[in-house]
Amino acid sequence: MARGLNKVMIIGNLGKDPELRYTPSGKPIALFNVATGRTWVTSNGDRKEATEWFNVIAWGSLADICYKHLRKGSRVYVEGHLQTRKWEDASGQKHYRTELVANEMIMLDGRQHVEEEPPEDIEEVLAGLED
Repeated sequence: MARGLNKVMIIGNLGKDPELRYTPSGKPIALFNVATGRTWVTSNGDRKEATEWFNVIAWGSLADICYKHLRKGSRVYVEGHLQTRKWEDASGQKHYRTELVANEMIMLDGRQHVEEEPPEDIEEVLAGLED
């Protein structure tokens, strides 16, 4: 298969404080969501607004920084790639979740810039998060 491109960049505000979890090996994972807004004018001249929510997951030192410094309402730039996970619950129902796996984050409320690569075994670790 030819190499493709999966890169996402968003600027928005956190919808709630980040949640911090740990892999069985002790690696931190921060989970949070970011709302982005857009506006446009229709052909009738009406102004419209829409909000899109992104589920974000950060790993390692980036997860620690997100958990320690970000709060509900924080304005952030997040860069990474989209990933969709699929799992089946105890009743056999299939679930899907699309997430932005962050490898870079800039706190736009006047803090620092951070980059981190996710671990190689990301699928295996994420499978344990469905519990």
